[in-house]
Amino acid sequence: MKPIDTDDEPDALRLQYEKYGVEGYYSGFGAGYRNPHEPEIRRLLGSVVEKWRPDLSSVLDLACGSGEVTLALRDLGAGLGAGLGAGKICGIDPHTGEAFFERTGEQAEALSFEQIATGALEGRHYSLIVCSFALHLMDESWLPALLAALLMASESLLILTPHKRPEIRREWGWIMTDEMIIDRVRARLYKGI
Repeated sequence: MKPIDTDDEPDALRLQYEKYGVEGYYSGFGAGYRNPHEPEIRRLLGSVVEKWRPDLSSVLDLACGSGEVTLALRDLGAGLGAGLGAGKICGIDPHTGEAFFERTGEQAEALSFEQIATGALEGRHYSLIVCSFALHLMDESWLPALLAALLMASESLLILTPHKRPEIRREWGWIMTDEMIIDRVRARLYKGI
């Protein structure tokens, strides 16, 4: 199996999802994954940090891919290290650990959204959780449980998405406090209520 080169054609990733399914694509090609929107993600995170000044003392890079968010935040002054604690960026992704390690030199924990929704982050705390280009792909039936689990781990959630999705409802414990769009990529900052 050889995937379409998503570096040459950013919309090609959608075609991969249609061909293999989201889970199938990342299971088969996660080790070589690169987000074709990395330049937009970097610009957007730079604006987010400048305008919103999120606490970057202990960040969870959820669905970390090949480290696009981690690398951008590291360049913006956030710390990086294995495990939990102040000054850390921790990556979690069930399929792209090899790609994450190759680019960041750090291990990503191989947890799925479903594992997190059922308690895998219990007892952890992060100053900020960032989920980039992934939450809109999750089966919507899991979204309330996942967001409840994330609320137990942080009071701040930053979603980067190329869509208006996902719609995060107030009754799931989060309220959007601000939004910005750069080059058709959205950043939405949520606070726990």
